[in-house]
Amino acid sequence: MEEKLWHKSYAPGVEKTLEYEKVTISNALTRSAKRFPDNTALNYMGKKIIYGQLDRLVNTFARALQALGIKPGDKVGVCLPNIPQVVIVNLAIFRIGAVTVQNNPLYTERELAYQLNDSDSRIIITLSLLVPRMQKIKSKTKLEKIIGCHIHSYLPFPKKQLFPLVKKAMYRKIESSGDILVFEELMKKYSGDPIEDLSKWEEMAALLYTGGTTGVSKGVMLSNANLSSNVQQFMAWFPDLKQGEEKLVGNFPIFHIAGFTAIQNFIIWMAWENIMVPRPEPKINIEILKKYKPTFLPGVPTIFVGLLADPEFRKLDFSFIKGFFSGAAPLTADTIRDLKELTGGLMCEVYGSTETTPIAAVTPWGGEIKPGTVGVPVPDTDIKIMDIETGEKQVPLGEAGEIFIKGPQIMTGYYKKPDETKTAIKDGWFAMGDIGCMDEDGYLTIVDRKKDMIIAGGYNIYPVELDDVLSEHPKILEACTVGVPDDYRGETVKAFIVVKAGETLTEKEVETHCRERLAAYKVPKYIEFIDELPKSAVGKILRKELRKRELKKNNGE
Repeated sequence: MEEKLWHKSYAPGVEKTLEYEKVTISNALTRSAKRFPDNTALNYMGKKIIYGQLDRLVNTFARALQALGIKPGDKVGVCLPNIPQVVIVNLAIFRIGAVTVQNNPLYTERELAYQLNDSDSRIIITLSLLVPRMQKIKSKTKLEKIIGCHIHSYLPFPKKQLFPLVKKAMYRKIESSGDILVFEELMKKYSGDPIEDLSKWEEMAALLYTGGTTGVSKGVMLSNANLSSNVQQFMAWFPDLKQGEEKLVGNFPIFHIAGFTAIQNFIIWMAWENIMVPRPEPKINIEILKKYKPTFLPGVPTIFVGLLADPEFRKLDFSFIKGFFSGAAPLTADTIRDLKELTGGLMCEVYGSTETTPIAAVTPWGGEIKPGTVGVPVPDTDIKIMDIETGEKQVPLGEAGEIFIKGPQIMTGYYKKPDETKTAIKDGWFAMGDIGCMDEDGYLTIVDRKKDMIIAGGYNIYPVELDDVLSEHPKILEACTVGVPDDYRGETVKAFIVVKAGETLTEKEVETHCRERLAAYKVPKYIEFIDELPKSAVGKILRKELRKRELKKNNGE
């Protein structure tokens, strides 16, 4: 790769360009199992699964999927929190050349039905608790089988001790019947002996869904090459860290691209220990820090804000901590400073999107930290800042414009959406939809979002989807949602609602309506009834005017 502005900001030992090993994530697991068979791969509340065992478990479930008729290229839905089964399932899907389709367990029936149907998923693997929900939507999808997993199966203690470590409502006992199968029963039926690895470098390996300005989720197609290349780019960022030697807290959910890459794929490649966290909360993290002494603590900003606000956290011994990873939303300069002063650990902010697998830019490990920036592009990644109006003219250094990214981690496209793919990727450059600028050292700052996406506690929320759900209410004439500042979540959702003439509506009614149709984190926290929404001359609702008004109010203007 030709010399770039940001290369001078790389930490010592970081290569500008890489020779990529054509090793898939499934291949990497087998390799890690051979090199470090007795190293802990997964630590689930004290139950440790070593790499040799994990590789055999993956082989076992791979055989089970093949016995159910799953072939290379078939789509298999996965709807699980961070428990051992999610890693076993994903790697087994990779191993037989099929495609894993990630689904958020917090999603409602409406949201799940859309993604499962759009992705052509043939099987869904989920928590036993969610099996009834999958049964309800099965007729609206192409699902043939539902496989339920018990949350307690890999615990080192009786399931009654699981609570309150996870919510009791997350447990439900199921039995095999008709189209319902039990994961644990399938695992008893097949051998864990080596199986042919059918994962191919250029073939699709995963579908992860991301929203859009139209409110319709799009399936992001990621190949084995995308997944492996991004892991190798991230690995190159840490030349002083060795395989088989670190422990990392699994705070990012694996169904989200941040967790999928950093908590699953990267860990497997590096043969590190994944301390699995089904519920990423500050108190649980404190217990993990005390008990297991992890060397790396990833999390969304709300995790770090919550930890720093807890007196117990500030009293801990941090001698084992090497660093922190943060992503999904920007960190404040105060949070970065406080963590550094308290722990001595280095903070790496990660920038990217589902379409970039997601790692595109990272704070230099051992290099200069510039608060307010998201670091510099990783090896073999090019970033340019283009004019907002046309996206065709590169703006001068330091000026704001739309961020375009090019590299081996860019998705192959949106599933069954060729037009959207052509719009998003031009000559290999992916349009991020974010507004940013780059300084003279190559550090990237995110200024705003071209789209109206709200980032609340690390979750992406798309206002148009919320507007549509609100507009379905029989008493609502018009609605518009915006992101408003929130000390804990970074942003939260506020809905502006115009009620139909002659009708009365309460905040409680709106909340109930939304909770029935949306995941809890999408439900508006604030609701304001107004007489009319601001509109342009042609009648388009001006979301930006509402957002501007809220920012002024927040600033006391």
